[in-house]
Amino acid sequence: MIYFMFILAAAFTVIAAIRLSTYADIISERTSLGGMMVGTILLAGATSLPEVTTSLTAIAVNNPDIAVSNVLGSNLFNLFILAGLDLYYRKHKLFAKVGTSHLSTGFMSFALTGIIFVAMVFPTGYHFMNIGLEMYFLVLFYFIGMKWLIMNQKDEVFSEVAPTSESTYHTGAISLRRAKISFGISAFVIFISGSLLTIYGDAIAVSSGLSSSFIGTFLIAGATSLPEAVTVIVAIQLANYHLAVGNILGSNLFNILILVLSDLFFRSGPILSFVHPITTLSVVAVLLLNILVIVGMILSQSGRFNGKLYSVPSIIVLSFYLLLSFIIFVLS
Repeated sequence: MIYFMFILAAAFTVIAAIRLSTYADIISERTSLGGMMVGTILLAGATSLPEVTTSLTAIAVNNPDIAVSNVLGSNLFNLFILAGLDLYYRKHKLFAKVGTSHLSTGFMSFALTGIIFVAMVFPTGYHFMNIGLEMYFLVLFYFIGMKWLIMNQKDEVFSEVAPTSESTYHTGAISLRRAKISFGISAFVIFISGSLLTIYGDAIAVSSGLSSSFIGTFLIAGATSLPEAVTVIVAIQLANYHLAVGNILGSNLFNILILVLSDLFFRSGPILSFVHPITTLSVVAVLLLNILVIVGMILSQSGRFNGKLYSVPSIIVLSFYLLLSFIIFVLS
């Protein structure tokens, strides 16, 4: 019964994510925001709602390990999704078509994850109002970075591919007002399903005997990353590559803020001091895959890997993900 309810919640998440991506595509096409900013801010925030409810619900059931490992695992899985879909849709050359605007988002995500890594490896013990000092730095650098991203955002063509007939149809058939309302409804459905994923995921961890760290990093994180996976697939099919990449990288940025929110509600002390030591390896994995994706985008956009070698960076990312997943499973 537990597994059935978990799968049912995941199914509702997928259905809502499909609608979410479609309405986000309309908003990006019919406003001045563009695919990059809609994907990085609006869509990323909405598809990260399951992570929000998952982490807060984990705090409510007094399982800080799932709260933290869910965020890190989701970021890890998001990068796996991006590389996997880039490989599957290799004819579209996803990394080569998004331009340099997303590189800044990737570097920002790497820097914020680096702060988490330093806080775990070299804990200072300092906290204010039971919130770790590192969380204040995360908030500060996040908002400085987002302001810089917005100020330096340049208008870019959404795609080098002409819009599909499907894109033209739904843009003309659905008004901007309806798209915004439907976007909000879909986001609310994802918000509810995310809570259910956590509750049943925690029950699976108890019944299976697996560690909360592993369950949070892979099972729950994989399930809560379903909206990102679905929205990227839909965005690629709509030839809105900026929306696809912006959603993944933007979600990883937004997810880091969830750690701050979790620490705020966890009143026993700085939350990073209550997690399993294996979580440090998860942070290292996120840092490694993050930099590999950045390098892959740089090489693709330079033209060096646009031929038969185009898929090499994504294959490397997928290989490292599988290797690190196995290591974390063995050590859990």
